[in-house]
Amino acid sequence: MPLPYLTQARAPLTCEIDAVNEYGEPLQIAIPAERALTVYVDKRELVTLMTLGAHPELLVLGYLRNQRLVRDAADIESITVDWDVGAAAVKTRHGIADIEEKTARKVVTTGCGQGSVFGGLMDEVDQIELPADACITQAQLYGLVNTIRLKETTYKSAGSVHACALFSLAAAEPEMLLFVEDVGRHNAIDTIAGWMAVHLLAPTLPTACGSLPPEGALHLRAGEARPAAPDDEEGATTLSRQPSGLVFYTTGRLTSEMVIKSAQMGVPIVVSRSGITQMGHQVAQAVGLCAIGRATNRRFVCYAQPGRLKLQPDLAGPRLRAPETA
Repeated sequence: MPLPYLTQARAPLTCEIDAVNEYGEPLQIAIPAERALTVYVDKRELVTLMTLGAHPELLVLGYLRNQRLVRDAADIESITVDWDVGAAAVKTRHGIADIEEKTARKVVTTGCGQGSVFGGLMDEVDQIELPADACITQAQLYGLVNTIRLKETTYKSAGSVHACALFSLAAAEPEMLLFVEDVGRHNAIDTIAGWMAVHLLAPTLPTACGSLPPEGALHLRAGEARPAAPDDEEGATTLSRQPSGLVFYTTGRLTSEMVIKSAQMGVPIVVSRSGITQMGHQVAQAVGLCAIGRATNRRFVCYAQPGRLKLQPDLAGPRLRAPETA
């Protein structure tokens, strides 16, 4: 698969400001950076994303993928980010068919601030196929939550951000493939989708991108070198194909948008520190996605598709008794 050229325009995640505490004492504290990144696709302005700027190229790629405007990384020739002007220039290989029509309809979502999705949230959901045999044990779930607990994060030092992570269950212990923080959970999941598009092969839905290149387009000939993959992000593990078991973790609530994006990415199990919405639950049930929420320490609630969770109740410890009444 020919991979796109991606700049590596990572920006500082925090900045220092002067503040005053409850005693009137001056202090310097770190707060999350937030910047506007305007995305241009083939010189056409598409959207402005508010982001920390940790992995802007992957964010843009994942955003286009989750908006169903491109199928995978091979549809993109390059993504060039320039923070001096706050812009990301995307050059596609064969254009995006009917982009004006595809982006005319927007849905305002429940994302931090006000996110938006082009088209209908439920469009093509019934076409998603998730691995039927994917499951997670209770021990693996506890291991995953503990890995997140021990992670050094921007949230611990500066607060005010959401975190998402992608785990593989190929081994007995969950392996963290990528950890991302951003000002909105939808940005974090889009960044993970972008990483997956580059490192894993997992298209699950048709898209607006033309399925065939225009007549006369150049193809890689046998033996011709493919463009090099972008440098691995810190802490990321490169895989040549999609593993059989993937788990998506988020600190944010499981709304319909988050569940749909996880399913589009081919991830059959999602874990959240927060809860789930009614529509998120309906979508998870419809696509066969296991949704686990309120996951802290050894407590959790499995909201949907419990058949994917292999319970080991003895690991939960003794049940707390309710106080006796006189």
